[in-house]
Formats: sequence, C-alpha cells, structure tokens
Amino acid sequence: MSAPKRFFVDKINYPEVTKVYLEGEEFIHAKTVLRVETGTEIVLLDGSGKEFSAIVADIEKKRLLAHITGVIDGDKEPTTPVYLLCGALKGDKTEFVVQKACELGVSKIGVFSSDYCSAYMNENKLERLRKVSREAAKQCLRSRAPEVEYFNGLEEALASAAEYENKLFACEFLHSSEADISKLDGATVVVVGSEGGFSEREYEVAKQHGFSGISLGKRILRAETAAVAVCALVAFALGELK
Repeated sequence: MSAPKRFFVDKINYPEVTKVYLEGEEFIHAKTVLRVETGTEIVLLDGSGKEFSAIVADIEKKRLLAHITGVIDGDKEPTTPVYLLCGALKGDKTEFVVQKACELGVSKIGVFSSDYCSAYMNENKLERLRKVSREAAKQCLRSRAPEVEYFNGLEEALASAAEYENKLFACEFLHSSEADISKLDGATVVVVGSEGGFSEREYEVAKQHGFSGISLGKRILRAETAAVAVCALVAFALGELK
C-alpha cells in the first residue's frame, strides 16, 4: 500500500480548526493527476514541520474539503540548518539543483547573479523554482519545503548568510581548501557559482564576508554537479546521511 499523498496548504490552526480546503495548483494536481476521491487519506503540510493526517470529505469544482484526523511532528527534517547559495544556471539546471538540494536536506536556497553568470531570472522562473522545491519536499517525505530566494548580486547573497556559523565558498581555481568539510559542526552556508565560475574579485569579496574557500578536487565539475556534491558532503559531515 502506497503512502498517503501529500499537499501543501496555508497555516493550519489545529485542533481549533479541523476542516481545511485544498485549492489552486495543489487541488488541480490532487484531482486531475492523482485522482484523489472522497474518503481518500491524505497528508497536509503547512511548512511548520508538522504533518496533518486528513480524510477527503468533499470534492467541489475548484477545491476539496479535508477533515484533519491527527497531527505528528515530521521526522525527515535536518537537525542542522544548511543554506545553499547557487549562481543562476542556464536552462532547467537551477531546477535540478533545487530538487537535489531539497532531497539532501538543505533548509534554504538562494539563487544569485554574478560576474560570469549568463543566465537570467524573473518572477515566473522564481515561482517555478519554489514549486520544484515543494514537489521535491513531498517526494522525499519532508514536512518543509526549502525557501527559495533570488539575489541580484553575489554580495547581497553573501550578506544574507551573516548569521551562519560555517561559511564555505567553492572556488574552482583554488588548489586546496581553507576549511575542512569533514569537521563541520553547526549551521552551514555553502556557495557555488554559475557555469562561468567566480572571478578573483568575487573570491576576495567572499573572504571579506567571512567565507573560507574550498576546493572540490582536481577535476573541474559542472556547476550543477558541484552544487549537489558540496551539499552531499556537508550533509554527511553534519550527520544527515548517516
């Protein structure tokens, strides 16, 4: 028997409120793709980290009504926050990075433009990335979807991570790392560039913001490979993959 289908809704005030309407894209997906019917057991997520079990009570033309039957704390969320800052990538590669970062337990994702970045971002693309984050969270049974933000420049992106304990800056022209990923402990932010990589100027800016440069080995990785690899390394070091 497959697990109940999962859907994101606005904040749920349970147990004061036990009736919740599923609307918009989530409703369309439930009705037309998943063929949810009256009496189906589902799970509702409101981004709080809790998972609300519910039964579909009624299906209308543009929404469905679900009765909440219980709540538990989700157990798939990371215990230590990880923030990925990734240069905007061409095509659908940024979507790929968002999806895999979510699967690996990243808590927050920032996409930025940089000196050598040739991709562009707009509101439609940003909303698409947020949708990818939600869908990935449901697929890997997380109870929260990583927040996705866009920054017009690298310095703005770096400033958004001021409170993180560990700050790692992946740079392809470094011959050795200035920090040991295997010894990480505490909230961590990692920065990976776009297809063009980083300039020497950007590396100096990152150091001014307290970041340590890291190397991902002697081979040059594609930008999307580097993003996934460094997220996996950090997740393992923090005990999330053990």
